[in-house]
Amino acid sequence: MGAARLAIVLLLLAATSMPALAQKGAKAKPAPGPAAADAADSGSPTADLTKALGGYSGQYSKFLQLLHDTRVDDQIKAQLTDSYNGLTVFAPTNAAFDKLKSGTLNGLSNQDQIQLVLYCVLPRFYSLPMLGSLNGKVNTQGSGHEGPYKYEIKRAGDNVNVSTGVNSMLLGTPLSKEFPLAVYPVDKVPLPYEMFGPKAPTPAPAPAPAPAKSKSKKKKAKKATGIADPPEADDSTADDDTEKAAAAGIVVTRWVAAVGVVGAAVLTGLF
Repeated sequence: MGAARLAIVLLLLAATSMPALAQKGAKAKPAPGPAAADAADSGSPTADLTKALGGYSGQYSKFLQLLHDTRVDDQIKAQLTDSYNGLTVFAPTNAAFDKLKSGTLNGLSNQDQIQLVLYCVLPRFYSLPMLGSLNGKVNTQGSGHEGPYKYEIKRAGDNVNVSTGVNSMLLGTPLSKEFPLAVYPVDKVPLPYEMFGPKAPTPAPAPAPAPAKSKSKKKKAKKATGIADPPEADDSTADDDTEKAAAAGIVVTRWVAAVGVVGAAVLTGLF
């Protein structure tokens, strides 16, 4: 009997000590520190533009190629990793590029091609309702700080109309709509007004003054017609020569008159 009672007491003591040991073991387990939390938050971007566009049977291959050639795809990846604002992309389809006039892209400089691609990117995440509430000028990645290269965005029924000032388009069903990346297909390549808008006319040059008539031209004209040039007098002695010529004329006139009187007298004597 004594042995049985002792076994029962030992079992009761063991049962009461088990919860305490379990609680002690739970407290002894270390909680995750700040380093573990940072490791959980870090990692690859939650969205990838290349992946968002690459799964549509090559419908966006021309835009992807342009992104790659201009290295804007690397810039987008970096911004999606570090930015808290996210990005919105208007992605032209291959059919949109086919609508451009032949040689449009090849006629652009490298810098202008970069500017064209940056114009397709808005510097923050916009859902479709957010875009519809903007109703005005919207900056792009090409705008810089309140610069040009903007869109005029307005609601159009249940959709959104995007205008560049050169062309306009409605947004298609989003290909990506989760933060940080929104991607909307467009059926036209957005053409910035600053690059493709009408240029100001070049002002016409002022008319040249009429050439002054020179004496040499007059001489050439007279020689061509066989007319001899009269002797030219110096301006400084013109008045003196005129007076001398007048005096000589008076003398000659008087001499002619005197000869006439003498001649008349001679003739009278003869007859």
